[in-house]
Amino acid sequence: MEALKQGADALFILLGGIMVLAMHAGFAFLELGTVRRKNQVNALVKILVDFSVSTVVYFMVGYGVAYGTSFFVGAEVLAAKNGYELVKFFFLLTFAAAIPAIISGGIAERARFWPQLIATAVIVGFIYPFFEGIVWNRHFGVQAWIKTLTGEEFHDFAGSVVVHAVGGWIALPAVVLLGARSNRYRKDGAISAHPPSSIPFLALGAWILTVGWFGFNVMSAQTLDKISGLVAVNSLMAMVGGTLAALVAGKNDPGFVHNGPLAGLVAVCAGSDLMHPLGALVVGAAAGTIFVVMFTLTQNKWKIDDVLGVWPLHGLCGTLGGMAAGIFGSKAMGGLGGVSFGAQLIGTAMGVAWAVLGGLLVYGVLKATTGLRLSQEEEYDGADLSIHKISASPEREANW
Repeated sequence: MEALKQGADALFILLGGIMVLAMHAGFAFLELGTVRRKNQVNALVKILVDFSVSTVVYFMVGYGVAYGTSFFVGAEVLAAKNGYELVKFFFLLTFAAAIPAIISGGIAERARFWPQLIATAVIVGFIYPFFEGIVWNRHFGVQAWIKTLTGEEFHDFAGSVVVHAVGGWIALPAVVLLGARSNRYRKDGAISAHPPSSIPFLALGAWILTVGWFGFNVMSAQTLDKISGLVAVNSLMAMVGGTLAALVAGKNDPGFVHNGPLAGLVAVCAGSDLMHPLGALVVGAAAGTIFVVMFTLTQNKWKIDDVLGVWPLHGLCGTLGGMAAGIFGSKAMGGLGGVSFGAQLIGTAMGVAWAVLGGLLVYGVLKATTGLRLSQEEEYDGADLSIHKISASPEREANW
């Protein structure tokens, strides 16, 4: 029976890892559809190569930073427990690799390729797993300190803060340091529209992310006996809440409509195992509204050229999710309880502060040394031709 349980748990978390791996195709197509046509190839290549670098670095360094586990032992040791620890690494790697995939959308269309890979290595090797270890592996007694202070530990079931807020808040200094795309904000105050190149690809990316997200949330239980149907239904309700709110707030704009479910899913991650489905619906709707309002403000008023809106989507909606778990997870709001708003506030603030510091440090050093940005000519030609020497639809093929 024990062997059967170990095998079932390994299969369970493996399926979760595969579903979250598929989400990276969603990141790729969401970015491909949002950027201009001359940057589509770059979007696809970045996500795949970032994932590959993340895998090597998380295997060699990051997983050890977070969980104290080293893979530099014999294969017979690694194969123990039906290889569950290895499969667990695969599952958690897909979370870690989401950080550079998130950042990629913010810095699209004008970022150099190799400096971003260096940033990926540092972020996935240390910055992300350091905070991951504090929250999910109780490093340095921080969780015990929060519990002493507030009565409960900081609760983040599936990564509203650990993954999404951290990714979004790292991206913000990267976007600011990189600067806006050429001719986006003109000297006369006019804003040049850079419309998405493909709404169908944008929608495809959003749908792949949405479907994979049920592996992201539900499989965060990590073992079969802890699976919760509540997590699945809460994820569903937050998804539709975000969609409908973005539909209304975004005045039926298809870009907003397809990012709405993602905003809702980001926000529900932390408390998806605690909330009542109606609470999840409200949280999702709040996140969808926040995304539309803040994306519009950042792009049009504050002139922060965050191409995919990753700071509003992941940074702000992830921050909302961390705090919402302390409200809608409480018994007073129909949740299961065992959570404190004070603990959620402290943990969320710590994640935001660490991410901003890490983003400023990594991208500040890269800007001062290697440089972050394509030349004006390279940006005009597009990242596809400038970096990869081929466009999404080469003319000689398109004319055949």
